Amino acid sequence: MLTGVLATPYLISAIAPGFHGETRELTIRLVRILFPGAGLLVLSAWCLGVLNSHHRFFISYTAPVAWNLAMIASLLIFGRRVGQFPLAEYVAWGSVIGSALQFGVQLPTVLRLVQRLRPTIDIVSEHVRTVVRNFFPVFMSRGVVQISAFVDAILASFLPEGSVVALTYAQSLYTLPVSLFGMSVSAAELPAMSRAIGSNEEVADVLRHRLDEGLRRIAFLIVPSSMAFLALGDVIAAVLYQTGQFKHDAAIFVWGILAGSTVGLLASTLGRLYSSTYYALHDTRTPLRYAIVRVILTTLLGYLCALPLPHLLGIDPKWGVAGLTASAGIAGWIEFALLRRSLNRRIGRTGLPTSYVIKLWIAALVSAGIGWTFKLLLGELHPIPLAVVVLGGYGVSYFALTSLLGIAEAKTVVSRMIRLAQFRS
Repeated sequence: MLTGVLATPYLISAIAPGFHGETRELTIRLVRILFPGAGLLVLSAWCLGVLNSHHRFFISYTAPVAWNLAMIASLLIFGRRVGQFPLAEYVAWGSVIGSALQFGVQLPTVLRLVQRLRPTIDIVSEHVRTVVRNFFPVFMSRGVVQISAFVDAILASFLPEGSVVALTYAQSLYTLPVSLFGMSVSAAELPAMSRAIGSNEEVADVLRHRLDEGLRRIAFLIVPSSMAFLALGDVIAAVLYQTGQFKHDAAIFVWGILAGSTVGLLASTLGRLYSSTYYALHDTRTPLRYAIVRVILTTLLGYLCALPLPHLLGIDPKWGVAGLTASAGIAGWIEFALLRRSLNRRIGRTGLPTSYVIKLWIAALVSAGIGWTFKLLLGELHPIPLAVVVLGGYGVSYFALTSLLGIAEAKTVVSRMIRLAQFRS
């Protein structure tokens, strides 16, 4: 961490070459603040690995909520009191505090699970060697979303001022479903998939069944997330960020970036579960190859959609940042298609039934129409009550419609909510 803090000016020259003057100096200060938070997030990731190995998934995948809440609290507390640049520093410190909270939430449970913990460096154990061999392929393929976001940030630094900030706001939102739904389901399924034993046909049958079930759960939650970003992204951005100098036009800008992210949101989350299936087969190289393809496509398509395309279309260059998220989505779909095709050749046909996907999108579209109606009728409300009505109506409508359409996942959620309400009463 100390090396990163000292080398920050050189890192900024590499990752944000379009920054100059005051913007560059602010970025250097922010990165130096955030480096300790990155170290705490590494410790949090260690906790996640321990918890996952003991099949404790709830804490590890809800702990990041503390990180998000700390940053949101920083915005709410200081948003109306300070200017934009000082606010960015307060939010950075909020991120560091949130990282500590995320680590602290998990640590007590981890210490109970690993009593008499004695850290050692063991290079003799075959298990350690296996982890070391698989580290880079898994790191690259699992981190492709973050790597793509990193590439987007570099390209956004060449766009008009404010583009990188708006992209960061949007990334905090559209990576949330990936973490909550894609990563959590993939992490929960990986141990079960890895325990599959028997002949090749029997193992393949188990993997197909668990993969298809996981795909259904992910799609059931990601489809409405995508539709919400596409149709109601202004309401989401306003309720979280619209305060102080973050005005309604900034919320609209973030909405445009969110809308671009919906192109590949489903592919990115489904792709993580396919990667987990490869890991269950002890194959870390295939996801790596396709992750490299995705990063290359993200870079090439991102450059074309962010810089030359707005000029060709005659639109404001700042909207090139929406082209970044949309082009990253296209690359995500290509990676997903490659992963599915290759895996289907090994274990047989997998994937979501077309009728199931159509029902989800119909329910999401109709629910978005209901949300839009509320937004048009109540458009003068403060962002918070407006979001409660619009997004609440959207969510209730989606669960109700998917239940009526016979979606098993919706019926499960609704039945649990009914039992919970009865228990509290």
